[in-house]
Parts: sequence; structure tokens; C-alpha cells
Amino acid sequence: AKPAAQSPMKLTALQLLLWQSALWLVQEASPPGPGSSLPQSFLLKCLEQMRKVQADGTALQERLVPPTQHPSCPQCATYKLCHPEELVLLGHALGIPQPPLSSCSLNSVPQTGCLRQLHGGLFLYQGLLQALAGVSPELAPALDTLQLDISDFAVNIWQQMEELGVAPAVPPTQGTMPTFTSAFQRRAGGVLVASDLQSFLELAYRALRSFAKP
Repeated sequence: AKPAAQSPMKLTALQLLLWQSALWLVQEASPPGPGSSLPQSFLLKCLEQMRKVQADGTALQERLVPPTQHPSCPQCATYKLCHPEELVLLGHALGIPQPPLSSCSLNSVPQTGCLRQLHGGLFLYQGLLQALAGVSPELAPALDTLQLDISDFAVNIWQQMEELGVAPAVPPTQGTMPTFTSAFQRRAGGVLVASDLQSFLELAYRALRSFAKP
């Protein structure tokens, strides 16, 4: 009689244990709410810095390829910087890498994954812009300003990753950068890098803006 009487009690205890385990798994798997992973003040500062870098990139693009340039323009015919198809092919030929940003989708969880990719991309573009040094004297001020603002942005992200405890144990190092051996390659490379940077920032901006929404 005793074993029969203990069975319902054991069954109840087992059910309670299973329920608690299931509840714990649900809590662990539940994604945080929008913006809960990253401080709002940090996100707003990032958006401000990103707009500044985008403005710097636009200024560099306008100096590299003036808005009035068109296919019949001698400079366009010489450097072939006006046709997107030519730029894509040239980018592959010059070996200009493009950083991933798959963790910065609008529904990315955790948001710290986006930070790591964003910092990695900014770090890569710092190296690419350094490789463009000497493209032309008149472009040097715009290039220097862009590099400085990207550096400040990358430092801000790195500091936040350190505060959250998600920064890599070893700081990143630059890989092999493209070697631009002629004035044509440096100028064309500048157009490609500036264009790729703008596309990169546009995707990141949309993601960070969605993270910043209350």
C-alpha cells in the first residue's frame, strides 16, 4: 500500500521539476526586448558618429568623381569611373574586400554581434583608406578627415564592447591590404572604397536606428 500511496506524490514532484526546467529554458531562449542589450545613449552617439562618417564619405566621393562627370567626359573616359559594372569588375581585380554585416539585421539578437561586425568593418576601412594614401594632394584633407572620424567611431564601439564584456581578448590586426601601384588604381580604388563604405554604413545605420527605438 505504501508504494501505491507514494506514486502520486513522486509523480507530482516530477511534474513540478519538469515544469521548472521548462520555464528556465524558455527564459534562457527568450530574446531581449528592443534596445535592451545596448544603452540608448551609446546608440544615439553611434548614429551621430555614423552620420558624420557618411557626410565625410560623400565629400570624398564628390572629389573623386564630380557630380557633373558623365560618360562623355574625358576624365570618365580615361579612368572609367562612371559605370557601375566597370567598378565591380575593377574591385574584384584590385582585391578590395567587403566586410560582412549579417549580424546587423533589424531583428538581430543579441545586438552585440552587430557591434563586433560593425567594429570589424570600420577597422577594415581604416586599412583600406591608409592604402589609398597618396591618391592625390587635393584629396588628402578629405581622406584624413574620413580616417579620423572612422577611428573615433571604432574606438567608441570598442569601448562599449569592453564595458559589456564582449570585446575580443586580442585586438584585431589588419590583414593584407590591396596594393595600388598606379594613379589610376588609387583613384579607382578610392571610388570603390568610398562607395562600399557608404553601403556598409547605410545597412548599419538602419539596424542601429531600430535598436534605438523605445
